[in-house]
This record gives sequence, structure tokens and C-alpha cells, in this order.
Amino acid sequence: MVDLFLNRVLVENNWDQDELNTEREITGILENRIVLLFFACAKCEKCQEFVPVLNDFFKRLKDPAYIEYPKLMALVYVSLDQSEEQQERFLKEMHKKVLFLAFEDPYRKELQAMFKVTEVPTVVVLRPDGSVLSPNVVGDIVRLGVDCFQSWQESSELIERTFMLNEEFDNLNMRTATDPVRRHKYKTEDDKRKTRWWKLWGKSRPGNREDDGKDENKGDGGRWRIR
Repeated sequence: MVDLFLNRVLVENNWDQDELNTEREITGILENRIVLLFFACAKCEKCQEFVPVLNDFFKRLKDPAYIEYPKLMALVYVSLDQSEEQQERFLKEMHKKVLFLAFEDPYRKELQAMFKVTEVPTVVVLRPDGSVLSPNVVGDIVRLGVDCFQSWQESSELIERTFMLNEEFDNLNMRTATDPVRRHKYKTEDDKRKTRWWKLWGKSRPGNREDDGKDENKGDGGRWRIR
């Protein structure tokens, strides 16, 4: 899947329209994800009617305001618009986390031919390895809503890392299988050090029982007498 967009520029549909153009950025946002390619155009009435449904679908699977752990999914808008103004107008109706190809990028047409898209709207579902899971799921999304994702996940053998609180690549806290053992070891060593320190500190305290119980004069056998 990552290979499909390497050496390309994906733009985020936010106010700044941030560009993702490095291999690290593309990998971080597409690796181990189900990718939806949304082919549409502003002049298509069916596309305009479908956008609110798609927005709600995407929002309920990706927006932290609606779901605790955003699903491993990405949505890429592949514009078939006749002008950049039409594309920009259409993007304003879509979710801010949607990705898209710049209007001047001829790769839009290449993708249309690659996935044999002959009608709009079309939503192609791709597995993380780039293979086609379904050529068009517009009807499924309208009929089933977010329940679609579960079947896609099972079919694509997607690794759901729901224990990660942050999906961003730079903030991942990578751990090995031996980390629990090491953490237990370090905790045990800390506890031992604290115990030794407590004993030493207790012995040196003024008025400690062990110190008070010692007489300056020794009796037979060198034993201390307790007062």
C-alpha cells in the first residue's frame, strides 16, 4: 500500500493543506492501514449526496471525539473534477483528516485507470499490502455504515494496535518482549536499595533502640547489658 504513493505528494485536507512528501511521512500515515480511495467529482449529484454519509462513516472510525482508539484506516480523495476550483469546493465539504492528490498531479488519472473506475462515486478498499479488497463499497457504506470496517479488518488481517494511545510515528514508545522482565528486575533492585537505605538510616538515628541498648561497660563474654 505504501508503495502506491511513494514519490508522490499527499495533501491533508486541513486549513494549511500540509503536504506529505517524504517516505517517512507516507509510511507513517499509510502503513498497516486499510486505505479507501474515493473517486468523485463536484459536478456529480450522487457524489454530493454521498459525501455527508462518507464523512459520518469516516468520523465514527477516525475522529477521537467519537471513538477512543481511531481505527487503522486512511481515506484518499482522488478527484475527477474538471477544474481545481471544483476540487477545492468539493474538499470543503469533506472531513479535515482526508488526504488528497493535488489537482495538477496526473497520477489521479493513472489511479482511475489502474482500478478501472468507470462511475462515480466509487470507493475502492485496499488491504495494507495494496491488494484490492473491494472495487466499490459505496452501497455497503450507505447500507451498513461502520459495520463494514469489521469485515474489512478480518479480511485484510489488519494488526489492530489499540493499546497505542498515539498513532503518530514519531511518538511511538517502542518496547521489546523483555521489557516486562527488565521493569520487574529494576523495580526489585530499587526495592532492595530502599530497604538497605532505610536500615542504615534507622541505625544512625539518635535515640535508636539498638544504640540506646548498648552499655559502655561490657560484662563477661563481651555481651552488652540492656539497661
